[in-house]
Amino acid sequence: MSDDARDYEDLGLVAGLEIHQQLDTETKLFCESPTDLREPAEATHTITRELHPTRSELGELDEAAMEESRVDRTFEYLAYDTTCLVEEDDEPPARIGQEALDVAMGIADLLDATVVDQGHVMRKLVIDGSNTSGFQRSMLLAQNGEIETDEGSVGIVDVMLEEESAQRVEETDEGVRYSLDRLGIPLIEIGTAPDISTPEQAYEAAEHIGMLLRSTGSVKRGLGTIRQDVNVSIEDGARVEIKGVQALGDIRDIVAGEADRQVELLEIREELEARDAAVGEVEDVATVFSDTDSGVIRGALDSGGEVLAVPLYGFDGLVGREIQPDRRLGTELSDHAKRAGAGGIFHTDELPAYGVTEEEVEALKTAVDAGENGSEEQSSSGNRKRTVSGDSRPQAGDAVALVAANSDVAGQAIQAAADRARTAIEGVPEETRGANDDGTTRYLRPLPGAARMYPETDVPPVEPDPSEVETPELLTERVKRYAEELGLDEGLAEQVAYGRRMVLFEEAVEAGVDPTFAASTLESTLTELSREGVDVESIRDDALLGTLLLVEEGELPKEGVNPVLTALAEDPELTPEAAMEEEGVGGVSEGEVREAVQEVVERNAEQVEAEGMGAFSGLMGECMGALRGQAGGDLVSEVLREEIQKRA
Repeated sequence: MSDDARDYEDLGLVAGLEIHQQLDTETKLFCESPTDLREPAEATHTITRELHPTRSELGELDEAAMEESRVDRTFEYLAYDTTCLVEEDDEPPARIGQEALDVAMGIADLLDATVVDQGHVMRKLVIDGSNTSGFQRSMLLAQNGEIETDEGSVGIVDVMLEEESAQRVEETDEGVRYSLDRLGIPLIEIGTAPDISTPEQAYEAAEHIGMLLRSTGSVKRGLGTIRQDVNVSIEDGARVEIKGVQALGDIRDIVAGEADRQVELLEIREELEARDAAVGEVEDVATVFSDTDSGVIRGALDSGGEVLAVPLYGFDGLVGREIQPDRRLGTELSDHAKRAGAGGIFHTDELPAYGVTEEEVEALKTAVDAGENGSEEQSSSGNRKRTVSGDSRPQAGDAVALVAANSDVAGQAIQAAADRARTAIEGVPEETRGANDDGTTRYLRPLPGAARMYPETDVPPVEPDPSEVETPELLTERVKRYAEELGLDEGLAEQVAYGRRMVLFEEAVEAGVDPTFAASTLESTLTELSREGVDVESIRDDALLGTLLLVEEGELPKEGVNPVLTALAEDPELTPEAAMEEEGVGGVSEGEVREAVQEVVERNAEQVEAEGMGAFSGLMGECMGALRGQAGGDLVSEVLREEIQKRA
């Protein structure tokens, strides 16, 4: 349903954001390893771990960690020549990095948040393999901030400084493979109050926070460096945390989609209540499919697996009901079964299909006592009825959910699906969900509780001093300064201020490079080269700056910038001077320019005498070709005009 079609105030929509942003520091948060990402092929060795949940100081076990531990997996980690013992969890962490602390305090200042007097690092239990230690280190840095949106202020509850998780590389037969290059990169987490009441406000709040983060010039840019988690609920619904919204533009759709999903689930609840729905007991139905042609079921049976089913009394037609685009209540049941290790479920709202016949469906319903018009005892008239609030009336039919899997998985999987069906009768479950690329979401795990947090005893407390940190200039203010003080046009000023190379632009201007030339090179020229297939991201910042300085010093004509940058992209170890020599685009003297121009004019003497300055355009291209980009266009143009005037 579109944004305009929902009255979000009437729905009682409440949302909050958690913004996770990697900081662009030299070293990681608790060690001296660099924060550069590596290619998996560069790994020098691997380590393995099997992780298990631990109890908090109060002896409690976190429900989300317990569910994760039920999946038997081994985790493999790719390590590099820069990986240290802290990252491998073979050495205690060092003190929290001061550079990251200073950047985080600058961000807190922009958010009008109050920095704590003393920061204590905590351990957050994580056993999905994304940290070798089984927990993530996190510290509360600031609280009680605020930002403004068109629909009102949004409070900032907390600002956390924590370590980034390891990067998931791939699924393996034994478990998951991670890369340790990302583990430990400083990460700031900004949590808002549940002050957001529309999808548009959620987008605006996230956009504003993103602008503040980029204003520091000290955050990483690119896919995966910033993630938005969204907490959403509606009246009579439940708080649902949606993890991993990668693109800012997806936030509107995610919030609106979750509101729609909860509306659908509440309507399903009402219908199930009206039907006096219930979930039955799990039954072994392997005999029903002894001669089946279904590939999935046949494969499970032939490998010694099980076929288990659970009757869903009164669920007929609702398991297949769409609650998100191309996602149904049955998809929710399937997600839970998948978490237990199964490939998914079948259900009778979608059968016969997948090789399951009509006869097998009827036999399945009979085996678990699921009927077409309810499954309670028959009335004297022969109609099957269920009593609802003292009123006896015919009920809708029953559905059946089915799992075919290995024996060590099937029982947990069908039970997980059955439990999710029971919560459908209650309404919307509180849970953590993952964002899909199409704007929908999927079940991940239960909401974590307080039991997952406990003090980190290896890292001493810190006493942050925000008075020593300079307040970053807002990007909006920077755009204005670039236009007014540096003479950039408004479009270029905004482009470079919000661009990934804003800090490099500042360094170039400070070093004496013409602001307009620096901005157009870093934004327009690099963009054009990228469109031509040049890997501009591989060019080092110091090489870019060196190239700009060569032009400013007259060593490299502007026409030679593109070939030099292309060479630097192809071989990042080259210096700008070496690239200039390799491409043959070094500067030439004015005398050499005049000599080359005179030769061109001499070859075209008749044309020059006949056309005068009308021959200029054609000869200009010939002159530039003769000089092979080793002279600036302004100088060549000036000399050519002089030589034509002599001949005309």
